[in-house]
Amino acid sequence: MIRGKEVTIYDIASALQISIATVSRALKDDPVVNAKTKRRIFAAAEQMGYRTNHFARNLRQQQTHTIGIIVHELNSTFITSVLAGVEKVTAEAGYDLIIAHSSEGYRKERANAKNLFHKRVDGLLASLAFDTPDLGHFQPYIEKGIPVIFFDRVEQQGNNTVVVIDNYKCGYEATSHLIAQGCRRIVHVTSSLKRNVYAGRYKGYQDALAAGGLAFLEEYLIVSDLSSGAGTEAAMKILTMRPRPDGAFITNDFVAAVCMRTLKEHGIKVPDDLAIVGFNNDVIGTLIEPTLTTINYPGIEMGEIAARNLIRYLKEEPSEPPQAETIVVRTELIIRQSSMRKNQGTNK
Repeated sequence: MIRGKEVTIYDIASALQISIATVSRALKDDPVVNAKTKRRIFAAAEQMGYRTNHFARNLRQQQTHTIGIIVHELNSTFITSVLAGVEKVTAEAGYDLIIAHSSEGYRKERANAKNLFHKRVDGLLASLAFDTPDLGHFQPYIEKGIPVIFFDRVEQQGNNTVVVIDNYKCGYEATSHLIAQGCRRIVHVTSSLKRNVYAGRYKGYQDALAAGGLAFLEEYLIVSDLSSGAGTEAAMKILTMRPRPDGAFITNDFVAAVCMRTLKEHGIKVPDDLAIVGFNNDVIGTLIEPTLTTINYPGIEMGEIAARNLIRYLKEEPSEPPQAETIVVRTELIIRQSSMRKNQGTNK
C-alpha cells in the first residue's frame, strides 16, 4: 500500500536550519542541547510526523512485522477472547503483537496511539474508550498510509473500517424475549450512550418496547460504568421502584450476575418476580443460579476477523488506501433459566 515518505532528522534539521547533530542529540534528550532548542525540535518533529526509530534494521522495507492493538480494558472475558483471536491470526501470519489498554480513558488512549505510532507498527486495531470524543489521534496513521481497523466500540462516521455486531438487533431481541415471557416493566442497565455499542442496544430496547405496546419510562434506564459495584447499585435502584420492574435487560453478564445475586438476597425470585437477560455470554452466566440468559458475543471470531482484514491490507499493498467497510459479526440469543418465567403471559 502507499506509504508517506519517512521524515528523518535531516528533514528536521533542514526545516529548522540547525545541525543534524543538534537534532539527533535533542531527540535523545541530551542535556548538551538547551531547553528552548529542544522545544523547537520536538515541535517540528511532531508537526512533520517524525517517528522514533526503534526498528532501524527494517527501514528499507518500512515494515516491522508488528501490529498494535488498543483495547479499552483488560479485565474482561470478552476482550481476552478478542485478543486470543487476534493473536492466533497474527502469529500465523508472522506478525508480533503489541497490546495497550486505555483503562476507559481518552487521554491514555491518545498516548497509546502515539506510542504505537512511534514504535512503527505496520497496522493498528483499536476499540475506543468510554469518553473518546473523536478520532484525531489516529490521523497520523492515516497520513502515513498505515491501516487502522476499529472493532467493537467504534465511530462509524468517516472513512473507517469497523468490525462490529448488530447492537440494535441484539437489544431488540433481548427485550422482545422478555416481553414474550410476560414482562411489562423492563429495566435497561447499560453504560455510556455516547458509545455505539450501548446506543445501539438502547435503541433496540426502546423499539422492542414500542413494538410490544409498552411505554418507555425514563426511570427504567440505568446508566452506569458497568463495574462490579454497578450490579449492586442497579439492584438497589430496582428494589426502590414502584411499581417494581418485572424484567431487566443488562448489557454485561458480570453486572447482571451481581445484580441477580443482590436481588435474591433481598427476597426477589429470578425469574418469577424479575426475569433477567445479560450480554456477552461470559462463563459466569453458566456458573450462577439460575443460569443467565444472554447474547452470545463471539469475541474470538471478532478478533480473528479484524486481524485477518488488517493483514490482508498489509499483504496486498493496494494502490489506494483501504476504503470504509463495516463488517458485522453474527450474534445469537442464548436462553437459559434467568428469563424463563413459570407464569408466562401474566401481568404481575
